[in-house]
Amino acid sequence: MYSVYAIYNQKHGKLYVGQTADLETRIRMHKDSTFKKSYTSTFDGEWRLIYQEEVLDRRAALLREKQLKSHQGREFLKQFIPR
Repeated sequence: MYSVYAIYNQKHGKLYVGQTADLETRIRMHKDSTFKKSYTSTFDGEWRLIYQEEVLDRRAALLREKQLKSHQGREFLKQFIPR
């Protein structure tokens, strides 16, 4: 199983969409800025998980990630952004 997820940085109003086989570890990596030159590490503040869904395999995860990164997908994700 794979997870497709969205995290949000309220301080900067930024949204990030990704996919992984180990969601718990990946979220921790975002919070710890493990990848120093990654998109999420360039913004201070807390990244919070706002959306996740499970898919059967990596191919499906990549497809769903691409859908969520589209304009229509980002509009869908806006409903999960905390106010």
